[in-house]
Amino acid sequence: MRNFREYEIWKNAIELADIIYSITDKFPSDQKFGLTNQLQRSVVSISANIAEGASRISEKDFARFLEIALGSAYETESHLVIAQRRKFISDEAFNAISQVLIPLEKQITHLIMKLRH
Repeated sequence: MRNFREYEIWKNAIELADIIYSITDKFPSDQKFGLTNQLQRSVVSISANIAEGASRISEKDFARFLEIALGSAYETESHLVIAQRRKFISDEAFNAISQVLIPLEKQITHLIMKLRH
């Protein structure tokens, strides 16, 4: 069994979740059950699916959970674009988050490809 805590992608996903929670704390209160909730749920799903996938015995199953994690990362990115456009986050904050999120998406993709070949 794999130890998900040792995966750099899991550590990076946890870091990203910390960042997202910090910025969503500042979102307008009327977004609590809207964009705030959606953004928090999608970002938490990234690390959760990496951890759950690591428990799977086959590489094919692990890769499938990584695909779900990647989908959640893309969902998070989409929510962030909306937050930026609605001015809930600044362009600078969006760019700083992207410096963590986009490399994480690439890392997940790379691991999926490695497991599939």
